[in-house]
Amino acid sequence: MEQVDVAVIGGGQSGLAAAHTLRAQGLQPVVLEASEQAAGSWPHYYDSLTLFSPARYSSLPGLPFGGDPDRYPHRDEVVAYLLRCADRLDADIRTRTRVREVRLEGGAFTLGLEGGGQLAARAVIAATGTFGHPHQPDLPGLDTYTGTLLHAADYRAPEPFDGQRVVVVGAGNSAVQIAAELSGRTRVTLSARHPVRFARQRILSRDLHWWLARTGLDTLPVGRFLSTPPAQLVIDDGRYRAAVTAGRPDRRPLFTGIDGTKVTWADGSTEEVDAIVLATGYRPDLGYLATLGALDATGHPRRREGMSLTHPGLAYVGLEWQRSLSSNSLRGVGRDAARVARRLAAHLSHA
Repeated sequence: MEQVDVAVIGGGQSGLAAAHTLRAQGLQPVVLEASEQAAGSWPHYYDSLTLFSPARYSSLPGLPFGGDPDRYPHRDEVVAYLLRCADRLDADIRTRTRVREVRLEGGAFTLGLEGGGQLAARAVIAATGTFGHPHQPDLPGLDTYTGTLLHAADYRAPEPFDGQRVVVVGAGNSAVQIAAELSGRTRVTLSARHPVRFARQRILSRDLHWWLARTGLDTLPVGRFLSTPPAQLVIDDGRYRAAVTAGRPDRRPLFTGIDGTKVTWADGSTEEVDAIVLATGYRPDLGYLATLGALDATGHPRRREGMSLTHPGLAYVGLEWQRSLSSNSLRGVGRDAARVARRLAAHLSHA
């Protein structure tokens, strides 16, 4: 069986940041990415996605994003940037390699790979993030809905919904962006249990992220004190608030029931709905750790600031609020990765 220093499960921003910081500690990481590209989940986001943070705040350690630092990069620019990071990274990156399970055998981790292969590692970083585990909440009557039902993870573009009646469930960034985009081609309702809360993208001529960095809020280590992540604010340059105010999309409380394709609203009215898009977030994509006993009953890791509380040598990178507001973002994942890499290096030096 092949033996490696550190197995990094997952590519994309989290896996590449982890590998870079591990190399800086003198370790030899192997990155195992299930998809066809080292860019991880980024190529699979919807076509119109753009970053909320300017390019100057959107770099991984070791390589500036490049170009106009004040622009907001498009999804495809992020993909190209991550592939440049992978090309420059002195690490073994193996795409199309999915980890099925992780076990502890004889003091080392054994990774079972899809297709039957195995790999032994002295340490493991789980960097798979959340995109592979879309969350579908228990909503009234949703299990009886017979129309088109999809999660935002499967949404790409508005054209397939032309002329349809669509409900987008959610109140965060993806929900508002998708609903506003669809409203240009069809009738859309944005529906959620909670109101949409907007945050201005620019304050006193400065981008929000300038203020977050200047005040230290972006790196404040409060993640360990949060039992559940706070409600997501919709970062807005003025367009989305204006669209919702104008009723494109319109805004309604969550529906109270569904019968076939007929949705019942809180005011008792009903109507036929062709499609429901769930922009209801994600959960940690860590199923491969289930047999290891590293997760709690809800599938969340037992950890503190990225280090496992159950298994020395196991760590995490890229979790939401892992340590701070920016932990699962391009601008912040490198800081968390560096912290984890230092602790793993210290652990392995005494192992």
